Amino acid sequence: MENQQEGPDRPVRRRSRLRFRGSRVVLGCVAGCAVLGGVLVLVLPGERRPEPPAPPSPGAVAMAAVTTGVPAALPDLAELIREREKRVRKHPDDARSWAVLGTAYVERGRRLADPAYYPRAERALRTSLKARPKRNTEAVAGLAALANARRDFPAARRWGEAALELEPRRWTTYPLLIDAYTGLGEHESAERMLDRLTELRSGPAVLARAAGVYRDRGRREDAAASLADAAAGARAPAERAAYLERAGQLAWERGDLQDALRHFQEAVRLDPDERAAQAGQGRALAALGRTTEALNAYRVALAKQPCPRYALELGELYESLGMPEAALVQYDLLREGVRRAVAGGADEELVLGQFEADHGDPRAAVRRLRAEWRRQPGTEVADALGWALYRAGKHEEALRFAVRATDEEHSGGVRSALHAYHRGMIERELERYGSARRHLAEALRINPHFSPLHARTARATTDTLGEPPDVGVPEMDGD
Repeated sequence: MENQQEGPDRPVRRRSRLRFRGSRVVLGCVAGCAVLGGVLVLVLPGERRPEPPAPPSPGAVAMAAVTTGVPAALPDLAELIREREKRVRKHPDDARSWAVLGTAYVERGRRLADPAYYPRAERALRTSLKARPKRNTEAVAGLAALANARRDFPAARRWGEAALELEPRRWTTYPLLIDAYTGLGEHESAERMLDRLTELRSGPAVLARAAGVYRDRGRREDAAASLADAAAGARAPAERAAYLERAGQLAWERGDLQDALRHFQEAVRLDPDERAAQAGQGRALAALGRTTEALNAYRVALAKQPCPRYALELGELYESLGMPEAALVQYDLLREGVRRAVAGGADEELVLGQFEADHGDPRAAVRRLRAEWRRQPGTEVADALGWALYRAGKHEEALRFAVRATDEEHSGGVRSALHAYHRGMIERELERYGSARRHLAEALRINPHFSPLHARTARATTDTLGEPPDVGVPEMDGD
């Protein structure tokens, strides 16, 4: 009887065990999905669903950007500065917060073209060094970034090399040295720094930095490809906008107006505070003949970022339109911007020398640019000094600097329509007509719209020089 009673129970127990095993299988699958996919969440009766993680604060986003040398949005930067200012008031010995605060001041001053931030940045960074004098790489690198923003490239090189000695594998130091070496005309050193950087790191920020080196070495296709990849991989709108602005500038330099305008417009759409792209729109629109839109774009850029270079560009646009009074207003703004830069410890001698050479006193331009050349002999300074000497009537000496700005051995290989134009005009004055014709034609081939004033002169001078002589008839040009 006992066996008879137990018989019917056995299948029941087997079914129960099967159901239990099945439940374990289902639970295991659900748990696996939850772990692997992050999609399913088990919620038992009476329990609340877990809250999703809060997004990082604007200050935290800017902190991540500033400490890795990535462009940050202005509102996020403002929040980071408020947070760090509050922190150092409570903890005045917090060396890292002082370093972050100083670097954030540098970035904000650069983005706003407001040199008043630079003395504040220097105080914060030196306070950080005082709080932690040894192995304070963040503060030392911050001082290198500050020197680059001030266009003090010898100081940027000193601070950058000091930071590199402290931490050779800290990848964010290498872009600072690339900027410093480029400003000093040391293109091989900049390329060497890029090689080391790419060994340590990859990603959008490195691609964007590589693009700058490629551009300075004449590798424009490589530069454009790197910037496209950097923009595609950028995480934040402000970062992507900054890379698109550089891509627009590269397109502008090769005379591709529509491509340049498209990049500039997209950059402004992503980040309305990207004023370099706003000025770029003005540049491209003016070349396309959309003058009213160009003037508006420049005005918007200058209203929020009173950069002396934008004022020079807008002034020259007004001159090309036969509006000298409006041009003078911009030139006054340029001088005021330079005065503010000097008060903030920044160097705007290059743009001031370029302005004086064409619109002021060429001899004063020569004095300024000679001093700049002795201090930091970069390619742009060589070109500007050569042009100032030409405008001051010193043509033989002018040609030496113009050759230095255009010859691959010294210039690094950068292809600049403006530099080629300057050399061609100097050669024409020296009756070296063959070289003059070649370099003026090169300027117009690189970018037929490189300047609203000078492109017109380049075309007229090329027409005056006429066609080269027939093959087999040597042209005496003094080369």
